[in-house]
Amino acid sequence: MEGVRGRSVPRGRGGCSDCAALYPITDEALLHNLHARYKRDQIYTYAGTGLISVNPYRRLALYTAEVIHAYRSACVFQLPPHIYAVADAAHRGVWERNSDQIVVVTGESGSGKTEAAKLVLQYLAAITPRAPNQANERLLQSNPVLEAFGNARTRRNDNSSRFSHSGFPIKPCVICLPFIITLLSDAYILSCTTQTAADNRKLQATSIICVRLQYGTAFREETLQEKSNCERVTLCDSQENTEIEFDHKGDPLGGTITHYLLEKSRVTTQAPGERNFHIFYQILAGADIQTLKMLKLQRNLDHYSILKSTRHSPSETLDDRTEFNITKRALDALGVSLEEQLDLLKIVASVLKLGNLTFTSVNNIDGTEGCSNENEYELHEVCELLSCDVSTLAGALQTRTVETRGETVVAELSAMEATRTRDALCRALFNRLVTWVVSRINEAIRVKTMGRRRVLGILDIFGFEILETNSFEQLIINFCNEKLHQVLTEITLKETQEDYLREGLDWTPIDIPMNNAVVDLLEQRQTGVLAVIEEVSLRVGGGKDALLQQLSFSCGGHSLFDIKGGRHAHSDNNIPADSFRIRHYAGSVTYSVHGFIEKNCDSLHRDLTRAMYRCNHSIIKDLFPEGNPRRTTLKRPASVGTQVLISVSALLRTIRSKTPHLISCVKPNELKQPRILESALVLHQIKYLGLVEQARVQAEGWSYRATHDAFLNRYGMLSLHTWPVWRGAPLEGCALLLADLPLTPQQYTFGRNKVYIKSQRAVHELEEFRRERLEDLAVLVQKTYRGWRQQQKYRLMKAAQITLATAWRSWKAKKYTLKKTDPEAAKDARLSVKGWKFFILAREEYRELKHRRKVEWASLIIQRAYINFQRWKFLMILLSDQPSDSPADCSWPPCPHSLAELSLLLRRLHHKWRCHRYRLQFDQTARNRMREKVTASIIFKDRKASYTKSVSHPFLGDYVRLRQNAQWKKLAAETNDQYVVFADMVNKITRSAGKFVPILLAVSTNSLLVLDQRTLQVKYRIPALDIQRISLSPYLDDIAVLHIKPPTPTADLSGSQNLNPGCLFGSDEVKRKGDLVLQTGHVIEVVTKLFLVVQNATGKPPDVNISTEFDANFGQNSVLFTFKTAGLAEVAPGQIRIMRRHNRMEVML
Repeated sequence: MEGVRGRSVPRGRGGCSDCAALYPITDEALLHNLHARYKRDQIYTYAGTGLISVNPYRRLALYTAEVIHAYRSACVFQLPPHIYAVADAAHRGVWERNSDQIVVVTGESGSGKTEAAKLVLQYLAAITPRAPNQANERLLQSNPVLEAFGNARTRRNDNSSRFSHSGFPIKPCVICLPFIITLLSDAYILSCTTQTAADNRKLQATSIICVRLQYGTAFREETLQEKSNCERVTLCDSQENTEIEFDHKGDPLGGTITHYLLEKSRVTTQAPGERNFHIFYQILAGADIQTLKMLKLQRNLDHYSILKSTRHSPSETLDDRTEFNITKRALDALGVSLEEQLDLLKIVASVLKLGNLTFTSVNNIDGTEGCSNENEYELHEVCELLSCDVSTLAGALQTRTVETRGETVVAELSAMEATRTRDALCRALFNRLVTWVVSRINEAIRVKTMGRRRVLGILDIFGFEILETNSFEQLIINFCNEKLHQVLTEITLKETQEDYLREGLDWTPIDIPMNNAVVDLLEQRQTGVLAVIEEVSLRVGGGKDALLQQLSFSCGGHSLFDIKGGRHAHSDNNIPADSFRIRHYAGSVTYSVHGFIEKNCDSLHRDLTRAMYRCNHSIIKDLFPEGNPRRTTLKRPASVGTQVLISVSALLRTIRSKTPHLISCVKPNELKQPRILESALVLHQIKYLGLVEQARVQAEGWSYRATHDAFLNRYGMLSLHTWPVWRGAPLEGCALLLADLPLTPQQYTFGRNKVYIKSQRAVHELEEFRRERLEDLAVLVQKTYRGWRQQQKYRLMKAAQITLATAWRSWKAKKYTLKKTDPEAAKDARLSVKGWKFFILAREEYRELKHRRKVEWASLIIQRAYINFQRWKFLMILLSDQPSDSPADCSWPPCPHSLAELSLLLRRLHHKWRCHRYRLQFDQTARNRMREKVTASIIFKDRKASYTKSVSHPFLGDYVRLRQNAQWKKLAAETNDQYVVFADMVNKITRSAGKFVPILLAVSTNSLLVLDQRTLQVKYRIPALDIQRISLSPYLDDIAVLHIKPPTPTADLSGSQNLNPGCLFGSDEVKRKGDLVLQTGHVIEVVTKLFLVVQNATGKPPDVNISTEFDANFGQNSVLFTFKTAGLAEVAPGQIRIMRRHNRMEVML
């Protein structure tokens, strides 16, 4: 980790890959680093454990299948920063740590949040098992239906033609109903999608997209949760929550959609240049003539008032026609009958025709104002579509029934009030129809089993809305964003520092700017802005004037709230009289209160609900259950503000229950052009996103923390002291466990109740060790079970064989007992035979002997034929089931005992052949690595106890990325050390007291160099020709002694003026300092590479001495090194005691 994200890594011209490695960490340094990387198309940069993504506004070749495979299979610390690394970390957290994870994508509009969320989904789709089935098809077909009823075109997004390409089936949804159905199947994998000026179709800022990928065993969580051992992929937003469930094989089983809010105002009112919901245009453009007649519709958009603001091009008409056919096929696939589809379209058509009703004012006889409908034919057609009585619906639209003290009064509505009632009915009809559609889809895709699974979430947080005219919608959006920012700041920064202090760590708190004040201003009970709006909404006759007066009274004294006539010192009196201003953490926003009360209430009068309930339409009764006259409840429905508060609270609880992975998206410019970075804009985002604070906390803090028990439970299998069970104190067990792991004391520390690990790389290595250990344990379990199963089978077969053999031998003995008597008596009887009887007996014996020989001959023929058959059978099996071409594969088909020699010969020939083929695949780099591994085996196998742990780890060589350092390249050109084979931070053991001193060690093809870790100045340079021997102990320590060849007197006197300034023997007094003693966690690697470097330089290998005692030369003295061990599995450098006693150096392990 230090080599990748360490503070000692210098910044090159291309910037630093981790902002936590900058020094000092300031806004300007972060901006300069992002700019340097952005100019080179390096759009991703780490900020500790988080990721910063800068929108490139053009296509980049960063999202191919090869890149996905690299981040799936390779160590992320060997690869540049990428969003796939964050996705893989979250996915591994679910599978390997059995804990809920969430990827949080933040940033303002245009920063690429939606594309980032899609790329995370793309990665999850590529690594998740996929198989087509009926559930797969139904889940896929849910998307076009939900898009038709929930999506619309805005000025920022037009997704009407985005669904035709073959790719991952995600279409960015807009402000109206942002939900996404995602199916992880073979045919739908996104390929190289990036953010361009044309393709960057953004979600309107009111949407939150949260995708949850759920796995694992189920446990009880409420009566509505589902229970089975399967996986779920969940996609949710603040308005819609979709869960897709998978079985243990990765095949989709079904899912559940939870619908929250819909932008109902779009049904009756759209901004210039925007459209209504897609389904309206799809019906008019795609339905056949017969269907349009049944729906009483015409294709011309100008005939419908709620669609007149739309400018429609011929290409859009063609797209709508195609999308309608897709929607129809999707409804068929979901099991919606033709009758249900027609009833559904009738409601949509009714909304279109209701919008055409026009009311004019009339004066009644009693002097009151009433209204009349000018489009009676439209009303009759609506009633025919809904199977409703014309007089009932007309009365509900034009009059209002008021019940007071047991009396019923019917009051006529004015033309304006009737128009508002008509619009409210249109919005309610469509909103409840969408809810019904979601419910109907749930019936088709829901899995019947119950339970809760592990969760991986993807949360796309919407940005702030600052428009020319900001209304109630923008206030709700900005409030949600404030709450989400508050929770993320507390989880990632504030609670982390509080945990450090609570655990007693040496930590200096970092000031974190919080937005608690503005959150309290918005949501505080009784005096908060939302509470005031709710209070005024409950008043009879409450309007904008009452709202402004109450806001001035309750919030006017707040420092972050400005209104005309505010009471605090910094109040701005230039605010319009019908507006107020809130200083959000991302900027000040002025809100106009026009329509606040109406948008917050948005409820239907009882006359309308009863009129709808009386319809004979099959769906309408389900949409308006409150219209049932038997229901006596008078409870007021919840307002929009109350619903938002409940939804946001539930979402925040979900975020707090998971481990977050943060992706901060940054918009480089307002022009949406590539390679342009506006410093002021990016600096503003850096400040309000808190990127500097994130980088500082990650740079100075710890990457991993876990309680002592949790750490033991997860990594206890890596030590013989703590496996299979640890019965002592958890802290003691953690200490022994960490002592057995290849971690230095600087890489971890202990709190009162937790263990902290500094670098993420060390955590990754621990996970790799654990994964290898789990594989070994799995092999052990399999081996034990298979052995037990074969033993049981052998015992059953042996018992059966004994039973059969016993019965056969008993039968044979009885048979021969009846035919013959005792053999000695039979022999005496034959000798007593005289005369012709003798010849008869001899003939019988001859025949018997001849039969015996014939039987022996026949048995030999059968045996030979059987052996040839066995040979043929074995060769045919070998031909049809050939072993793998991998040299590491030890499998080989079993053979009969008689063919063991042939099988062994064939196996050797096949192994030599595949080894030859395997060697042909190696390039020069791979051959060098194999040569190093083989050399390490020759040197250390069965000689060094720590060798076995190094076999599975590749020799990376440059652990601090010294080769890429510009200062080093310049220095190496002067000393002819351009090619570095090894570079890492090691400990040098002093000759006088045996203390550890950290140094930067570099090994080139010509020499060994000791560098200053900050300035990279050469302290010592030892040519490879001067290294004559390397000494180590046979124990598990990491100490190596490099024996330096002393210079001859002639060479000293003649060459003293030409020595390199950094050479070890460069003193004027010609006194060598002696041998070099090092301690490093990569001792096997560094000794192996020094062995090869010296061998290449001198033509002969150096001597590698592995012994418990050996001599070392310290200047003018010769010191005896002695190693003593207490029998521990492995000892960390801090637990090694080194004592210098005269001419002895004792190392106690």
